[in-house]
Amino acid sequence: MGKLIVISGPSGVGKGTVLGIAMDRCPDLRFSVSATTRGPRPNEVDGVHYYFVTRERFEEMIAAGDFLEYDAHAANYYGTPRAQAMEKMENGHVLLDIEPKGAEQVKKNMPEAILIFIMPPSVEELERRLRGRGDTSEEQIRIRMERAIWEMDQRHWYDHVLVNDSAEACAEEILKIIADKA
Repeated sequence: MGKLIVISGPSGVGKGTVLGIAMDRCPDLRFSVSATTRGPRPNEVDGVHYYFVTRERFEEMIAAGDFLEYDAHAANYYGTPRAQAMEKMENGHVLLDIEPKGAEQVKKNMPEAILIFIMPPSVEELERRLRGRGDTSEEQIRIRMERAIWEMDQRHWYDHVLVNDSAEACAEEILKIIADKA
């Protein structure tokens, strides 16, 4: 059976890039698919990008204890279905890309989970990366930077803290951590 690996870090830190590299290098890694009550965006596929469910169904799943973690933000629920993660762990390691509140819930529900927090090289570099996307308003950058400071303050209770100053090197560190724990 594989391990459950939680990856957290502020918006703009490069989690998606790092995880993409790690998954390309390690065929035993699977990505968990979250459930959400928000509607699909263009080109999003149910069961691939998210499991799109109604608010009523999501609340039924909460009541039944069907989530490893869940949270509500931006007027929608987001969560990790327990059964889907467990099924994927039968065939390899499972990655969850979630925020600190969700990571804390996972650690309570599965103490054996490995929690990794990815830091930017600096707060200034994080802001530069957010601005470099070119699709984020000044207001959103301000909100994301405030959230990033809070998230980075949570890193102390993670099992591992990595700095993403090179996506390749950060991905290699994640793979080493997984190999050491497997």
